[in-house]
Amino acid sequence: MGAPHHLLVLCTLLLLGAGAQKDKGCARWCPVNSICIDANSCRCNSGFTPENITSVLESCDDINECGPPLSISCGKYADCQNTHGGYYCMCSLGYELESGGRNFSHPQNNTCKATASMMPATLGSAVPTNIPRLPVTMDPDGPQPAQDTTVCPCQSSVSKDEKPTCVCPPGFRCTPEGPKQCTDVDECATGQHACHNSTVCINTQGSYKCRCLPGWKPLPGFRNGPKNTICQEVIFPGWNPPPGIPIKSLLRFYDEVQGLSRDFKPQVAEQTITKLVEAMDGLLAAPGEIQDLTPEDQYLVATWLLSNVEHTLRSLAQALPEGSFTYTSRAGTELSLVVKEEGSGNITLGQSYARVLLDWAVATGHNASYAVVGVLSSQYMTELLANTSLVLEPEKLLQLTEAHERPIRGARATLLSAINSVFVSNADTDKLASPVTFAFSHQPEEPGTELVCAFWKRDGSGGGHWATEGCRKRGSGQNSTTCQCDHLSSFAVLMAHYQVEDWKQSLITKVGLSVSLVCLLLCILTFLLVRPIQSSRTTVHLHLCICLFVGSAIFLAGVENKGGQVGLRCRLVAALLHYFFLAAFCWMSLEGVELYFLVVRVFQGQGLPKRWQYLLGYGVPLVIVGISAATNSEGYGHAAHCWLDPRRGFLWSFLGPLTFVILCNAVIFVVTVWKLTRKFSEINPDMKKLRKARVVTITAVAQLFVLGCTWGFGLFLFSPESWHNTVLAYVFTVLNCLQGTFLYVLHCLLNKKVREEYRKWAYALTGNKYSEFASSTASSSQQTRALRPSESGM
Repeated sequence: MGAPHHLLVLCTLLLLGAGAQKDKGCARWCPVNSICIDANSCRCNSGFTPENITSVLESCDDINECGPPLSISCGKYADCQNTHGGYYCMCSLGYELESGGRNFSHPQNNTCKATASMMPATLGSAVPTNIPRLPVTMDPDGPQPAQDTTVCPCQSSVSKDEKPTCVCPPGFRCTPEGPKQCTDVDECATGQHACHNSTVCINTQGSYKCRCLPGWKPLPGFRNGPKNTICQEVIFPGWNPPPGIPIKSLLRFYDEVQGLSRDFKPQVAEQTITKLVEAMDGLLAAPGEIQDLTPEDQYLVATWLLSNVEHTLRSLAQALPEGSFTYTSRAGTELSLVVKEEGSGNITLGQSYARVLLDWAVATGHNASYAVVGVLSSQYMTELLANTSLVLEPEKLLQLTEAHERPIRGARATLLSAINSVFVSNADTDKLASPVTFAFSHQPEEPGTELVCAFWKRDGSGGGHWATEGCRKRGSGQNSTTCQCDHLSSFAVLMAHYQVEDWKQSLITKVGLSVSLVCLLLCILTFLLVRPIQSSRTTVHLHLCICLFVGSAIFLAGVENKGGQVGLRCRLVAALLHYFFLAAFCWMSLEGVELYFLVVRVFQGQGLPKRWQYLLGYGVPLVIVGISAATNSEGYGHAAHCWLDPRRGFLWSFLGPLTFVILCNAVIFVVTVWKLTRKFSEINPDMKKLRKARVVTITAVAQLFVLGCTWGFGLFLFSPESWHNTVLAYVFTVLNCLQGTFLYVLHCLLNKKVREEYRKWAYALTGNKYSEFASSTASSSQQTRALRPSESGM
């Protein structure tokens, strides 16, 4: 039938058709042995099935008109012979057409008659064609045999006083009474067979077969049917206990599986398979427990579940009768199985989530004849693997780098399709001789993303991740993607957004943050060593700079997640960043409280005690981070960066307190400005205190503006890439780098007392004598020149 050539042509057309554009009037992907109907369908030629095809995965397969169930009749004494796309009839052994021809097409053309050396034989009792024709001598004294028996071929030369000796082919015997006929020997009934006790003997014309008992399968290296066949009973494979995750739903599922194993019998394999699928749905649908596990534990459960379910279905399917089996659970999980013996050519297996096209040689392997092909599609499994990282193969990274002309830091992947586990009876599927083609239905993708054909790859720790090695996308359209892989596993279609590294922004960040860290360190030293400025406000400024210094150092060293795996290091970095940046804003809120005591409640106190400052500045962010980690620990870290995961609203554990602090300080500043305006309008205002309050207010407002704007733009740093988000990310980078410089200028360089201390330190370092009188005189002179215009104006 030309199966290898047929497969090669079909695969070539699949590769061309998946990416080719369709003509307006005719489909260019029509397979061989078909004609085009329109742009979306083709019709198979006569003698091929199915009649119409509408998918690139389908093929026109030859109809075996002569195979069971027999649909073609050639008439008496004639046999049907199948051809590629048709059939013909020919006379049985010992018969020939009256016309002398070799074959005919219709029963009405049947003129088969016995040859001169053979009597007629029926279709059911004809001697097999592989038995050589022997010379025949008829017994002249015996009656003519009936037309439904085979004439005994006897020796052609006999002596006058001896009766002819009958010579029958192997598997036949000559009847002792006349007429001399060769009849089949029933080796199974007479016990003359050599079948193993694990098989059942089935008699055939001239021979017999040894087939496995129902619910049994051939041992590796044996085929089902030959006389040396040895079989073993299909058993329920053993499951290892869950991977050290003692949650009730998982242990309850494991107990259900053990119960199915104890009660399993090959006769109830179909019911056992359906119960296993229902039990898996019940585990994945259990509210809370599975979803509350850490991502690492979820990946362990998913890997354990996928590998064991696949192995069990592969084994139990061999106890099913030959044919197809489909099952859809109440939760929407779909299972499709095909069990076939002595298969060849291509097989297409489909359901609503996925369609598979493969060669039967892939399913059977090298030493088996009993083939199983199955697809298990689960939507519940997508929730378990929703946040899994995608590891790109080196070739793919190189292609993306060349396309974007910039390095790729990683990829954010989103599951669009169900998890489709594809398995065959051949367990060695890591590297297939011929690729397998898939078509997966999925949700529509977002603009600016790429659809990726990925598979679940197990790692050394028992978990896993999505990978792309050995899989290629051949085409996509109308919410369906065609993939081709050289191995089998659990597959899915992912929507990937690649994070392209911007070397300019990276350089600005590294240089700017380094400068900012130096300025923050100078601020910390200044607030600690300059005694004339020591006050409650200085304490607030000191701890604000300490929090920003530690947070910026951690951000510079560890915010990038280069490996793509969200491990303990990445989660720790994200939690520390969360804590120190929250602490910085809490200390900034204390700046507003100090301002409130200075202006609004003037002369009524010196502000909050230090123990309350420490409690609010470091205790409140600790409580927020603790609650966030307890409720959603997997929210810390992301595949691309070690920061808060924006999914499930976890980013609000930072945005909420930040917004609250900014709004509270804004209200305090508005009230402060209003109070200052009223006091300046009084008849005899205390100008010294008012000027001090005004300076404090201006610096606090400027500080709030810079820090608030910085993190306002920072919200766009981890957003999907677009031109406006890129601009905002650059603004955040510049402002973040200027934070330390701004605070140093605002609180140190513009402060007169700090400048005086700097002069003392400078003179001390250079060895010169510092004169306070000269410095104060110069300062007074500058102030006098600055005040004269205003005095003259008055």
